[in-house]
Amino acid sequence: MRDLPALRSALLAWYDRQARDLAWRVGPVERRAGVRGDPYGVWLSEVMLQQTTVPHATPYFLSFTQRWPTVLDLAAVEDGDLMAAWAGLGYYARARNLLACARAVAADHGGVFPDTEEGLRALPGVGAYTAAAVAAIAFDREANVVDGNVERVMARLFAVETPVPDAKPELKALAADLVTADRPGDWAQALMDLGATVCRPRSPLCDVCPISAWCAGLQTGAPGTYPRKAPKADRPRRYGVAYMLTQGDDVALVRRPPKGLLGGMLGLPTSDWRGAPWSDDEAIAAAPPAAAWRDRGAVEHVFTHFSLTLRVFAAEGDGDFVWTPRQGLGALPSVFLKAALAGERLV
Repeated sequence: MRDLPALRSALLAWYDRQARDLAWRVGPVERRAGVRGDPYGVWLSEVMLQQTTVPHATPYFLSFTQRWPTVLDLAAVEDGDLMAAWAGLGYYARARNLLACARAVAADHGGVFPDTEEGLRALPGVGAYTAAAVAAIAFDREANVVDGNVERVMARLFAVETPVPDAKPELKALAADLVTADRPGDWAQALMDLGATVCRPRSPLCDVCPISAWCAGLQTGAPGTYPRKAPKADRPRRYGVAYMLTQGDDVALVRRPPKGLLGGMLGLPTSDWRGAPWSDDEAIAAAPPAAAWRDRGAVEHVFTHFSLTLRVFAAEGDGDFVWTPRQGLGALPSVFLKAALAGERLV
């Protein structure tokens, strides 16, 4: 590709004018004045933004930083409180890793994040992408920060024909060739903003793209067809039963095992989730003790690797559960909130 310095200058100039105003971001004007991002806020936002959009993550970020303004505050929180605050962001292993990392920073680093990729990568739950993002954005290290937005920009910019995910190493290498010691934090965020607002997944806005003159994908006449994609495998389906047990205004919840899907979260009692549907007799046999269980239909939920059909049975009764007022059910993971709303048809 010709004249990479000119490409970098064009994109950085665009970022200086068009940078998104994000709750966790120190913008280009502030950075030129010497202000640097808080590593805690950068790290927290990057963890939240994995598999989550900016509009969805922003209120969680603001809530977390208000309740726990420093990594030391977060490290001291009870596991259950953290999991409840995370409810609705999904991918709950991230919340467990978040707490483990905060506690490691507090215990092993005096509450100060390491300022290199290598040091950040050694923290529990911090992968290569997050380490690079924090190193670049918070510490202005010369790091190659490649998320889905950046992969898409690289695929179009260089017209990469290899389909994803096989193309990921190639896309990362192409992005690395554009990283220099000049404003690495701003460069990383400029690429992210370009992918999020201009080089969009569908209908890219090539007419306003600051680097369209260098885009090989645009020269093909079909930039929106990049990145190439391999055929998707069918998502398997599982089946389970959820039990909505009530006692007055309270609902019976259980704490899920600390590891595995939705680990450590409160949820409705459930059967196992398996590959075959549950008959009425099987569903009743697997139910917690109660009076008369009534079938309230089924809800559908899609996880990353499988789809779930969850039958819902409801009854009134008692037992050794975490009894929670109905108005507190909004903090449940969405699959259980769906099931609880279905179970409420009993009343």
